Amino acid sequence: MPPQIHPTALVHPKAELADDVVVGPCVTVDENVRIGPGVVLKTGTIITGHTTLGARNIIGPYAVIGTWPQDLGHRGEPTRVEIGDDNTLREYVTINAASTKQDWVTRVGSRNFLMAYCHIAHDCEVGNDIVMANYVGLSGHCKIEDKAWFGGMVGLHQFVTVGTHSFIGGGSRIVHDCPPYMITEGSPAKVRGVNTIGLKRRGFATPAIEALKEAQRLIYRSHLTAAQAVDQLLAATEPLTPEVRYLIEFLRKMHAGRQGRAREALRQKA
Repeated sequence: MPPQIHPTALVHPKAELADDVVVGPCVTVDENVRIGPGVVLKTGTIITGHTTLGARNIIGPYAVIGTWPQDLGHRGEPTRVEIGDDNTLREYVTINAASTKQDWVTRVGSRNFLMAYCHIAHDCEVGNDIVMANYVGLSGHCKIEDKAWFGGMVGLHQFVTVGTHSFIGGGSRIVHDCPPYMITEGSPAKVRGVNTIGLKRRGFATPAIEALKEAQRLIYRSHLTAAQAVDQLLAATEPLTPEVRYLIEFLRKMHAGRQGRAREALRQKA
């Protein structure tokens, strides 16, 4: 079955569309675009630049994917956007192509749900199974690990990393890395506690959650420095859970970076 293309859509003859793609009214698909099977492009969507969409993505209405980066150093180089499978991008979502300052690609993984007006800037790396409520904005070079959740109207500084299974409270201003498994919120944002409800919903066992609570208490609520708290955790007689070990690894990278952002090293490399 050939692609179902609405008569008002503009699809470049060199664009590559799988046989069962559905292209809605007033959609634009440009020359260097590749679209996988089962994709639906809703009314007014624009897919441009060197953009690849995997299978079964639902895009739009009026989403814009693949436009050049909002970076003054870009000179029209063929940087890319790569999107995985089974994502839902709601109204007016925007995803920019990469700059030339990292690896020339903005990446979005699979099974993500980006609600209306979310923005993914150049060179971002968005993992899998992530939920972003309305008006979440990622500045350039941010990294979002798998299964992170965002409330609405969150803004992220450049080079911020958000850890896996974390929850970012609505209206937060994020200027430093957000640790995995934690609730981070505020302006500027601070760690408020363990993402207990989210972890329970995802099947984490009670001992793992309790271990994270103890680690959070030592790191963020005791009178110890972060380094002292980590040393105390490592000195414990009982083995650390994998979650606590990953939290420690994340914090070490975060504090080794500049201004609480591990990925700031990418800025110096660029």
